[in-house]
Amino acid sequence: MNATINNWIASLNETLMSIIGDINGLLWGHLLVYLLVAVGIYFTFRLGFIQIRQFRHAIGVLKKGKDSDAGISSYQVFCTSMAARVGTGNMAGVAVALTIGGPGAIFWMWAMALFGMATAFVESTLAQVYKVKDVDGQYRGGPAYYMEQGLGQRWMGSLFSVCLIIAFGLVFNAVQANTITDALYHSFEIDRSWMGIAIVLCSALFIMGGLKSVAQASSRIVPVMAVGYLAIALLIVAMNISELPAVVMLIVKSAFGWQEAAAGGVAYTIAQAMQSGIARGLFSNEAGMGSAANVAASATPNPNHPASQGFVQMLGVFADTIIICTASAAMIMLSGVMDQPDAATGIGLLQQALTNELGGWTTYFMAAAIVLFCFSSIIANYSYAETNIMFLNGNSKKGLLVFRLIVLAMVMFGSVASLPVVWNMADASMGMMALINIIALVLLSNLAIKVIKDYEAQVKKGQVPTFDRTKFPELNKLDGAWHPQPETADESK
Repeated sequence: MNATINNWIASLNETLMSIIGDINGLLWGHLLVYLLVAVGIYFTFRLGFIQIRQFRHAIGVLKKGKDSDAGISSYQVFCTSMAARVGTGNMAGVAVALTIGGPGAIFWMWAMALFGMATAFVESTLAQVYKVKDVDGQYRGGPAYYMEQGLGQRWMGSLFSVCLIIAFGLVFNAVQANTITDALYHSFEIDRSWMGIAIVLCSALFIMGGLKSVAQASSRIVPVMAVGYLAIALLIVAMNISELPAVVMLIVKSAFGWQEAAAGGVAYTIAQAMQSGIARGLFSNEAGMGSAANVAASATPNPNHPASQGFVQMLGVFADTIIICTASAAMIMLSGVMDQPDAATGIGLLQQALTNELGGWTTYFMAAAIVLFCFSSIIANYSYAETNIMFLNGNSKKGLLVFRLIVLAMVMFGSVASLPVVWNMADASMGMMALINIIALVLLSNLAIKVIKDYEAQVKKGQVPTFDRTKFPELNKLDGAWHPQPETADESK
């Protein structure tokens, strides 16, 4: 009897894995990659390459967003989104892209970050336009909110929320915890169970404080981990500065198959580089997936205009891929480990590069980097999920404590368990989430572009951009953060 049940469970598991594998193959192997690329290019041209034209202005907007007791500042929102974006994908993901697609994959990773900046701009602007206040007076928003209010499709927002909660709130947090305990076990033989308890307690310290607590923690953790990681990368670049021009040329030549032209098979080489670079870049910076938009809506008391947060999140994509992923690629390529017969794979390739260049002490550095990168992702991912729990509950805090406990339980589970089946399910959930968000972005694109151009027009006139929703008839029936109507509009009635 038991043997029959076990066989049935094994068969069900195999079937489930096959179905989920097919779904992920369709979503991430073809459909989503092409859609996210197309949407990024579309927004780039519709906005006149705003990510290049207004890059300096975006830095200025971020500098103005200092911490404030009045709410969550733009800077804190930026750090929270970076905490979620920056993770082992910036290390292991880059190594995988180089292994599969070669040096040319880095070029296509850069290209997708450039177009992804425009997509992130649009989704974060929409998140601000349709944000609302919850029962505590905290701003909430994101794709679920602009699907309900902008498109009038609550079912669509609810489906997005469920997918995000499964992927970011539960499974990805379990995987991040698993990465921490796995790294510390292999480096220092620290018991996974005790480490899991420590991660749960540290996570609870911030998660139980809600979104503001997560934002404050992220604003302290992210600069430390980013500066430390970039400092090591710059040291390796400085040690190999004479080889840097050759590495850059190799990336460009490999991206277009020039390096391999003499050997034949150029078309296949280019395809491999493009697919690997684009996929890893999209996974890393999350542009168009709708995840970072959840926290983008929370910035207050500034901005005075929804497009301001679009500029901030645009910089997040740049920092994640153009800066941090490039740092990982530089360390690997300048070290020469890829040409060695005993070259490792994944994050092991990066560790091998660091050891070759700086010595065995870098094992400790990598362990610290993994802990910071993954822990910051746990608390930031929770903040995304919290906003969507609030959406499903009508911005009520009902059930929030129970959800926090479930998240912590998943963190503990991930610390001690292997997660291949659950990880594949999370990929499918995130894929569905991204697909739903892309549809909403396209349908709401005209309003988003009008809002962004309104901001630019005011800047061009030398004004401090201020949002007047009476310029946008599409918002007349809504009762969100930018309502009621301004007094000037009331006086004209």
